[in-house]
Amino acid sequence: MRLYDYLPSGNSYKVRWVAAHLGLDYTHIDVDIHKGDTQTAEFLALNPAGQIPLLALDDGKTLAESNAIICYLADGSDLVPTDSYAHAKMLQWQFWEQYRHEPAIAVARYICNYDRETRADELAQLMPKGDAALAMMDAHLKERDWFVGDRCSLADVSLYAYTHVADEGGFDLSAYSSVQAWLTRFSAQDNHIAITDKPAA
Repeated sequence: MRLYDYLPSGNSYKVRWVAAHLGLDYTHIDVDIHKGDTQTAEFLALNPAGQIPLLALDDGKTLAESNAIICYLADGSDLVPTDSYAHAKMLQWQFWEQYRHEPAIAVARYICNYDRETRADELAQLMPKGDAALAMMDAHLKERDWFVGDRCSLADVSLYAYTHVADEGGFDLSAYSSVQAWLTRFSAQDNHIAITDKPAA
């Protein structure tokens, strides 16, 4: 397998984390989103959406969208609940992450790190949306260790990716004690890697 990836990306990190946790081998290909690497004809032939992460399988098939990729990689593993309702709840949180969480927290992080000069005015709207997402997570975690069931699942992977670096977007995680405890539990999982850890060649 080949993973086209930009290390600081939380969406790409989800894929690297699952691969590390499950001990999967793949070739890592650095893609610089700031230099237009995802807009070349070569890359667009692989993913017309022009986005990373992108997974190219051994048989030539490709798969995009971070949550779709990790669902594929983790199928049959302990990261995916076997109970049908728990499985659906996992997907519910993953859909929520992309619809409510990532568009606020990840975008604020991007602006603060790469585009503050031209997009700083967007932060006034993004911050309350991000805090609302964090508050919802915190309330859910007050009486449970994980988002679904009694173990770490892909719901946790999807939400950890941008939550643990939310401070880079200006969010104060100290206001969310249950989220902080969950972040600590998650980072203690087997084969945990940091967001910018590059896989060994």
